[in-house]
Amino acid sequence: MKMLFAQVAESVSIAQDTIMSLTEPVAESVNVWELAVKGGWIMIVLALLSVVGVYIFIERFTTLRKAVKQNPRFMQRVRDNVKDNDIKSAMNYCINEDTPIARVVERGLKNINLSASAIREGLDNSANIEVATLEKGLPILSTIAAVGPMIGFLGTVTGMVQAFWEMANAGNNIDISLLSGGIYEAMVTTVGGLIVGIVAIFAYNFLVIRVDRVQNDLENGIISFMEIVHEKKENI
Repeated sequence: MKMLFAQVAESVSIAQDTIMSLTEPVAESVNVWELAVKGGWIMIVLALLSVVGVYIFIERFTTLRKAVKQNPRFMQRVRDNVKDNDIKSAMNYCINEDTPIARVVERGLKNINLSASAIREGLDNSANIEVATLEKGLPILSTIAAVGPMIGFLGTVTGMVQAFWEMANAGNNIDISLLSGGIYEAMVTTVGGLIVGIVAIFAYNFLVIRVDRVQNDLENGIISFMEIVHEKKENI
């Protein structure tokens, strides 16, 4: 019976020690900068990619923000000028507006004396040029989204190779810290690459949505302008 109580007391003591170890304060959190430095030269590449991605996003966002702004009176003003046969005033108005739809309509006003099919072809070509201009930089952002995680995985693989190389050279003095430290540093690049890739893909899709919106506005503007052209030709 005494042996049973002794075993129970020992079990209770072990349980208490386990609970105390679990409730001990967590070690000091790792500094983000120190964590990034441990990733090595791969982190420098990821940092450069992130800087390029942020620059492209801010520059394209500013451009698209201006492009999506539409003057609700724009097409009516052009319609009134064309109805009064004042093409020059309509063109000057388009130049002052300086928006994608205004530049497309200006191209149509220059060709307004041509056939309807020729005018429509010119408008479509001009719209394609505007869309291509708005998409400038987006392929680079898409590439960053795809390449970022791959570069991170490359850093993980090279880090693992280095860790095992150090263990192989350690001979009989193998320390588990060699392997755990190498894996720890290698995984940092994976995290960095995934962060760069995830942020870049969200930024890319956001900008693509804005470009699609401008493209739809251009198509609606072209349709409205062609209606103005047909009205003018019917009144001749």
